Amino acid sequence: MYTDRNGVGITVSGDPRVTAIGRHLRRTKLDEILQLWNVLKGDMSLVGPRPEIPSYVAKYNDRQKSVLSVRPGITDYASILYRNEEELLASSEDPQRFYEEVVMPHKVDLGLLYVSNASLRTDLKLILQTLSIVPPGRKSAEGSV
Repeated sequence: MYTDRNGVGITVSGDPRVTAIGRHLRRTKLDEILQLWNVLKGDMSLVGPRPEIPSYVAKYNDRQKSVLSVRPGITDYASILYRNEEELLASSEDPQRFYEEVVMPHKVDLGLLYVSNASLRTDLKLILQTLSIVPPGRKSAEGSV
């Protein structure tokens, strides 16, 4: 992905900043393999709320900040539910605003759901759900959270 200087923190489907190789890596979810290094280093967990960019975290209210009480992870409820986020954002008239006002607050709420229910059982459930959707082309399991 090419970088730009406008500080946009989201990527929509068809974003010209994404290279051909990047599109393939994103579509197959191979871009997430690099996160395993962060898990091995102890910076991340396999399961936990996905880390958000600092400019969005700065907008969290006190309740939302409690999502930061657990180690961030590669997968969580939001990763599963919003696995086609780029397409969802591309269908919005104002993707940035839609992300900030609708998607991000919902993702934080899902992160808080994880924080309040964190357990080995929850982690295993989320890992299995993630593995069931990793192959590209699988349809969304909306409502299964």
